[in-house]
Amino acid sequence: MTLDLPRVMVAGAGELGSAVCHRLRRSGFEVVATDMAKPRCIRRRVCFAVALGSGSMEVEGVVAEEAMSPSEAEDVLARGSIAVIAGEYRALVEVLGARVLVDATLRKGHSDKIAGLAPLTIGLGPGFVAGETCDIVIETNRGHDLGRVIRKGAAEPDTGVPGEIMGMSRERVVRAPAEGVFGAGIALGSLVDKGDVLGDIDGVTEVRAPISGVLRGLIADGAAVQMGHKMGDVDPRGASIDVNTISDKGRAVAGGVLEAVVSWWVERCMNSN
Repeated sequence: MTLDLPRVMVAGAGELGSAVCHRLRRSGFEVVATDMAKPRCIRRRVCFAVALGSGSMEVEGVVAEEAMSPSEAEDVLARGSIAVIAGEYRALVEVLGARVLVDATLRKGHSDKIAGLAPLTIGLGPGFVAGETCDIVIETNRGHDLGRVIRKGAAEPDTGVPGEIMGMSRERVVRAPAEGVFGAGIALGSLVDKGDVLGDIDGVTEVRAPISGVLRGLIADGAAVQMGHKMGDVDPRGASIDVNTISDKGRAVAGGVLEAVVSWWVERCMNSN
């Protein structure tokens, strides 16, 4: 029996999408990730989307490189790196020969139908229905079922509430106090006290830490923001948290994706012999 692993495309190279890319690449799969030309990721130390514009990004020993075209993506894959390309995944999945498509765009209830775009389609979280909008759904809500492989039915609805850490949920989120362009004034991973200035909007409106802890996520310097939108988060656990490593949630979701892909591919290989 031959296990010539299929190429995987992951749409969305933010925190969860990057965790999926990392697990699959570590497991021997060729991985292509897509994202917006100007990604809006928050926990940028663990997001392969950062490669877009910077050229490359490394997360826990796995390297991703920016590709400006499908042919460049092939070169990146040949070097053993994850290829990250800006653009609409629907236009790229067939061109790049992906046999598995993972939608990690996390639209939280407004997900597109991806079934049929590749031999195996996997949707992360709310909005996807296994057997209708995609082949398999992976649960992304924290709790007992986090990372569960759903082969029929939907993931839990979006709660709209950030995960609770040390009794804190919404209060640890940094939200834009005004519309404009963000100017960062502090580095990711810094320890902050409640009220510390993290940067500003258009050089006028200060952005402050909502609680004390470690600055785990912050939108990139120069990014455009809208009032009230999430632009960062502070983890109250402080220095005990390594902002350079994949979260427990990311690892659980990535494990579910790996299970789904491997079980599907093994079944196909066995049926062909």
